[in-house]
Amino acid sequence: MIHDWPELTKLLSADVRQLRLGAPDVMKAFSALAMSASAPKALDAKTKELIALAIGVATRCDDCIAFHTKAAVDHGATRDEVLETLGMAIYMGAGPSAMYASHALAAYSQFSAAKAGQPAT
Repeated sequence: MIHDWPELTKLLSADVRQLRLGAPDVMKAFSALAMSASAPKALDAKTKELIALAIGVATRCDDCIAFHTKAAVDHGATRDEVLETLGMAIYMGAGPSAMYASHALAAYSQFSAAKAGQPAT
């Protein structure tokens, strides 16, 4: 399976907007939960995004991988930090997580290249 992760994120954002229109109370509550959980306190925002990425890999959620990889890159996550995060996700989720970790690494490459204005490797 090949993904254009930045493009996937744009498409998913459009779908989520439609969900917000159709279920505004639920999505407002979900947004408040997300903002509260991700607010930097004892853990900084980058660390929280890396945790979310690991959970996305372990639960096999490509959409989660897309959003949280982008957010991790936006918060300055390095390739080594992402790889360590993926190692923990593989440890916790075994073989299936290894396959989804490869998706997250591809997403990281695409988002970090886009941020740097370079083609993905």
